[in-house]
Amino acid sequence: MLPGVFRAAKKDGSIYYRSNITYRGKHISLGSFDSQLYAHYAYLEAGRLLQDARITIDNAVFSSFLLHHEKVVSLLNFRDNRIYIKNPVYMYRSYFHYYLTPDEIYKFDIDDLFYFSSHKLLKRGGRLYVNDYGMQVTVLSRYGIRNFASAGKDYAFANQDPFDLRYENIININPFHGVRRCSRNGTVFYEVYIHINGDCRAGTYPTLREAAVAYNKAADLAREHGIAKNFPKNYLAELSGAEYARIYEQAELCEKFRQYLKKKHSETS
Repeated sequence: MLPGVFRAAKKDGSIYYRSNITYRGKHISLGSFDSQLYAHYAYLEAGRLLQDARITIDNAVFSSFLLHHEKVVSLLNFRDNRIYIKNPVYMYRSYFHYYLTPDEIYKFDIDDLFYFSSHKLLKRGGRLYVNDYGMQVTVLSRYGIRNFASAGKDYAFANQDPFDLRYENIININPFHGVRRCSRNGTVFYEVYIHINGDCRAGTYPTLREAAVAYNKAADLAREHGIAKNFPKNYLAELSGAEYARIYEQAELCEKFRQYLKKKHSETS
């Protein structure tokens, strides 16, 4: 066998070749290949990455490597920072980059290094998520941002960079279900929408807390009219029971929404 190459067999008996390299006492798998020669080339590439300081994370041309971009990032990080991380993470002093692709690079606080070292970052439908305990968890949920929240309405980036996911750069505009922040002529207000057959506007409120409680009231009223949906609930831990009850009682739902619920109730009764 050529250096760095090991012959292996699949369950059906077909042969393939594994490539490995040892660096600083760490045995690193480089992947599987159809030919011995390609596996050897991968071994040579890894050796060049680990020994040639002229190749840096900033000037590495990922398309020129036989190795996958994730492995290139891991090797360069190991060489420069002496920590081997299987996921494509490159560390700096107070933050790290996660290379989802060679061109899609996210910045995280160094405090999140342990989490993203063991949880692979994935993307589907434009949303970032990880698999955690068998569940798909959106990355934005780590910042208290709800699933399917909208950028610009529910959250924003302080420096306008959507790839910068450091905590200091995330502004959670609206942490509540069914609430949309609006602005007209310099005045900020909040509209409440509840999803039944599409989004139904339930009312408009001057403060975020009033809108969050009003959403709960709209969900309760919908259930009373026979809408059998599992509406999420807004929790306002800062409110006492008496304060919550007062806001709940005073929250007025628009007449159009009430009439819509009555019509839906009559259709199903």
